Amino acid sequence: MPIMRAAFASSFDADNPLAALSVGDRPEPTHPQDDWITVQVRASSLNHHDLWSLRGVGLGPDQLPMILGCDAVGTDPDGNEVVIYPVVPTPGDPRGVSILSEHFAGTFAERVAVPRMNLLPLPTGLAATDAACLPTAWLTAWRMLTTRGRVDEGESVLVQGAGGGVATAAVALGVALGKRVYATSRDAAKRERITELGATALQPGARLPERVDVVIETVGAATFDHSLKSAAPMARIVVSGATAGYEPKVNLRRVFAMQLEILGTSMGTPDELTELLAFCAEHEVRPVVDSVVPFGRIEEAFARLASGEVFGKVVVDHTA
Repeated sequence: MPIMRAAFASSFDADNPLAALSVGDRPEPTHPQDDWITVQVRASSLNHHDLWSLRGVGLGPDQLPMILGCDAVGTDPDGNEVVIYPVVPTPGDPRGVSILSEHFAGTFAERVAVPRMNLLPLPTGLAATDAACLPTAWLTAWRMLTTRGRVDEGESVLVQGAGGGVATAAVALGVALGKRVYATSRDAAKRERITELGATALQPGARLPERVDVVIETVGAATFDHSLKSAAPMARIVVSGATAGYEPKVNLRRVFAMQLEILGTSMGTPDELTELLAFCAEHEVRPVVDSVVPFGRIEEAFARLASGEVFGKVVVDHTA
């Protein structure tokens, strides 16, 4: 059986997810349906989803070993450079869809199989290592700001917990969209990086100079009260994660008195990813990259993400 090099979950470890990571040979991709094709991977990027998978969240023992990775840029069988949209129709999943590395093998491999309709052209001028950051974290941030947050109706944005992939993307995109962006972080070095991106950096819980029209919330219980207090009348609080607690106390009097909208979201559509790619190419917006690691040292990329010290995306270069 033909084999390829890949990084995969071989077990689960809730306390030390890196212990569940294996790198080695796996079978070449198979095509579950006729419309699937194999893509040669050129670059990929890590998400916290990969660490949660190693902890056993979203995967069962019967799905092991599972090749990890949601995001990638590669070359299709015709030689075209493509960006992979990672959401795949999955009739057996209660959501009707899944993300690569949940039911189908992911992108941390030499090659990956995906439906042909999941391939989008890589825009001219956008490097593979940059575009590989966009399909999950940056797409989520784009949808939070535009489709769900309706940022075009407002002028100001608060991003809670900047530093991670989605939050940092929201800062960069908010600034590029011409909005006044405030972002919180406990880390002084990260607050300095936030300022370099063109936003106003604040400590968690700090009073803002104004109430904002859109709040980007990925932290959860630790920041949600501050998000409510920082929201202007009729503002949108858009939630796509809860890394610091998923059961916050919510002051409902503030919600109805200020006519606030609390909106949940996850990922985005192929059309939204196309819009994001075009926006980044046209406006020369480039993802915030923490580090680029050769595929042969992908364990180092996982260790970097798990350290909690990242600012932006950890990218894997499959050509190095």
